[in-house]
Amino acid sequence: MHHYLPYLIELRKKIIHSSLVVLILFLCLFYVDDWLYNLLANPLQKYLPKDSSIIAIEVTSAFTVPMKLAFITAIFIAIPYLLYQLWSFVAPALYPKEKQNLLPLIISSIILFYAGVLFAYFLICPMALQFFVNVAPRNLRILTDIRHYLDFVLTLLLAGGLAFQVPVITLALLKAKWVSIAQLQHVRPYVIVAAFILGMLLTPPDVVSQILLAVPMWGLFEVVLWIAKYLEKTPLSMTDKKYVSST
Repeated sequence: MHHYLPYLIELRKKIIHSSLVVLILFLCLFYVDDWLYNLLANPLQKYLPKDSSIIAIEVTSAFTVPMKLAFITAIFIAIPYLLYQLWSFVAPALYPKEKQNLLPLIISSIILFYAGVLFAYFLICPMALQFFVNVAPRNLRILTDIRHYLDFVLTLLLAGGLAFQVPVITLALLKAKWVSIAQLQHVRPYVIVAAFILGMLLTPPDVVSQILLAVPMWGLFEVVLWIAKYLEKTPLSMTDKKYVSST
């Protein structure tokens, strides 16, 4: 037990630091809850008719929804710091080669996650919300509950962030040699089907958002496959040049 005590103390220290950062961000964001609400409501309000609005059905929603939004946004902003704390705890136990392979994947994963969230906010959310507003009957007055709307948008944002992890997962599988480029090329049709199935499961039940999420997943897979093929050919060509010059 005494052997693990320093690691437990260090882990406790990391958790406290991470919690304090999230708490500070939460308090700052909760102070500007009006700005956060406008940021959240903007994709929908652009397409709502003049007689429609976002409402709070439950009495507590006016307080709990901004609090939930501020807390989730705080975690979202703190992701790089939280992963840094995790990395600084795990890194001493890794071999240099493992660090060299793992760190770029973590950094790429963070960047792609934020890119996926931005893609979902600026493209998927507006198009999906526009679709739902346009298909509503003309005599129907749209009054959207803020709590359900928050869950809807957060689901799309999270789906976008997860969808953009396809390159990281693909590169990790290739790096670990669990699959080969030839195998990935062989299963390409299944990957396309899987992308559309995931798009269906991760997004609301409309065709527009499903396609907008599935196509980038497929496209990112193809980009990673092309890069992997290029990197595989490059060392061979350099070797061939050296061999030719030596002869």
